[in-house]
Amino acid sequence: MSHATETIRNIALAGHAGAGKTTLFEALLHAGGVIQAMGSVERGTTLSDTDEQEKARGHSIDTAVACVPFRDTRINLIDTPGYADFRGPTLSAFAAVETVAVVVNASNGIEYGTRRMMQRAAERGLARVLVVNKIDADPGRLAALVEALREEFGPQCLPVNLPAQGGQQVLDCFFHGEGATDFSSLAEAHQRILDQVVEINESVMGHYLDAGEDDLSPQELHDAFEQCLREGHLVPICFVSARTGVGIPAFLELADRLLPHPGEGNPPPFLNGEDERITVNADPRQHAIADVFKIVNDPFVGKLSVFRVWQGTIRRDTQLFVDDSKKPFKVGHLFRLRGRHHDEIEQAIAGDIAAVAKVEDIHFDAVLHDSHDEDRIHLAPMALPQPMFGLALEPKHKGQEQKLSQALARLAEEDPCFRVEHHKELNETVVRGLSDLHLKVMLERMKERYGVEVQTHPPRIAYRETIAGHAEGHHRHKKQTGGAGQFGEVFLRVEPLDRGAGFEFVDAVKGGVIPGQFLPAIEKGIRQAMETGAIAGYPIQDLRVTVYDGKYHPVDSKEVAFISAGRKAFLDAVGKARPIVLEPIVDVEVAIPETSVGDVTGGLAGKRARILGTDTLRGGELVIKAQAPLAELTDYPTELKAMTGGRGRYSLDLSHYEPVPAPVQKQLTEAWKPHAEED
Repeated sequence: MSHATETIRNIALAGHAGAGKTTLFEALLHAGGVIQAMGSVERGTTLSDTDEQEKARGHSIDTAVACVPFRDTRINLIDTPGYADFRGPTLSAFAAVETVAVVVNASNGIEYGTRRMMQRAAERGLARVLVVNKIDADPGRLAALVEALREEFGPQCLPVNLPAQGGQQVLDCFFHGEGATDFSSLAEAHQRILDQVVEINESVMGHYLDAGEDDLSPQELHDAFEQCLREGHLVPICFVSARTGVGIPAFLELADRLLPHPGEGNPPPFLNGEDERITVNADPRQHAIADVFKIVNDPFVGKLSVFRVWQGTIRRDTQLFVDDSKKPFKVGHLFRLRGRHHDEIEQAIAGDIAAVAKVEDIHFDAVLHDSHDEDRIHLAPMALPQPMFGLALEPKHKGQEQKLSQALARLAEEDPCFRVEHHKELNETVVRGLSDLHLKVMLERMKERYGVEVQTHPPRIAYRETIAGHAEGHHRHKKQTGGAGQFGEVFLRVEPLDRGAGFEFVDAVKGGVIPGQFLPAIEKGIRQAMETGAIAGYPIQDLRVTVYDGKYHPVDSKEVAFISAGRKAFLDAVGKARPIVLEPIVDVEVAIPETSVGDVTGGLAGKRARILGTDTLRGGELVIKAQAPLAELTDYPTELKAMTGGRGRYSLDLSHYEPVPAPVQKQLTEAWKPHAEED
């Protein structure tokens, strides 16, 4: 059935684990006639949680996409994981929607994940809706929960409907103002949200003041409401019971009549080749531009690339380019997703979410387009959490090295927060994730899908090296072997840059003393040295290297000579520039029972942590915020479990790098000396 961009709504269901997102997803699909009966998380029969690990654990690990028809509207829903360990897929889904519906458990109230998802959605400039679920479990607490939401997230949080008859019914208070509710007054709630909406738009406000609300058209109300959402002036609160179906029709009504369509939301930042922001228009008639936000390696269909169309129309047989590739691929089959099911479609217009199969060149966050005019368009990198937990691994059975490499590559394609590193100097493969649970799940998935088992051990901490001073270095590479020789001489200086600035290479050679053709070789030698380190064997960062003088020989000078000269001149300079070792400092958030606060804060203090503050949650839970060296947290999962009786949970995000204490640097340097001497 044909449709228009204006009839599309894209919504991600997010929130804390256990809030009922997957059950809400099922209820909405059932109400829209997509499924005949609701599945059960407990029985492992939901449309979204089809992975064996999801069924076994009883919670989502990956996102699931499905389209719900409602009247003439297509509502694309994305069910996301609630656990912080699986934030990568959740945050990736935010790149495909205009609206994030943050689901709140009515019994548990505001939880750690509620805050995080509200914050992340606001940072992306997305419309936000608070969906209070399980309203029939404890209807007496709903009034206090609304006040808590307003206190936590601001007075712009206002109900658009209210529960009635002890949570057995939900009454709209935006378009209607009469009826008996479980708390508050429908008329009062109606007036408060109407006042909030009309004040954002001067013409609507003028019309409202002159003629009253009865004279406002549905389109005027929609436009003002949508503007409020887009500008963060309004966060609607709505009520549902996903298990009983109460409030589900009201949520679909809200999506249909008031939530932004693709032409009304705040699109993500697309940039041109000069990193200048460009405008994409949700117009099906323009050149096609789409962004890949999800990769699935399906055992039956193969590699499935799921994308959001931001501009234009993609049809079967369309020729599409991936990023700046000059060779297009032909869209053989185009799919709409229903969880793990794939329904073939003829086209996807601006605003649609669709997928193509078996195109190996596509990767996560790739931009697909159908015109060479767009071949330098890219999406600004998404702010994803850095995977800080690591495991070094090797295949349990000999001869599976290649199979392991391929399996890890497939897993890394699917999860943007799962990284694979290969350390040549140690002949070591290291995987990194957001937590020990994240890595455990990924390795279990690898065993189930690809039949690869591994042995693991702790990897080296991701230290870095840099310099604290200025210095100059010099090296003359001269080698005579009887035939043509090798000659290259380099003078350079090094200076520190701000933390996180990376590396700068400056060509300050005058008079042609080093021909320009050899400058890339010098830079290559410097980068080789930066990879292997100068004092402790860790990558070097945050410095500028300026090559200002040197010599060459018209016969004997070769690229290999200047690679060697550049490398050794750089190491000579770094050795004089007060080299230091940097350690990763992470932001730690630990959610614990209040009874464990003394043990946990004391334990963190013993790990060189700085306690930054605490937040109190409902239900006797506390969140401790701190910064600590990652090296001190190697065994923290086990320790936290012991201190809290298994009730504690935590998350880590990379904050910055800072110098290690002098004894630690001495220890790391001495441990590396034997390796350096062998070289």
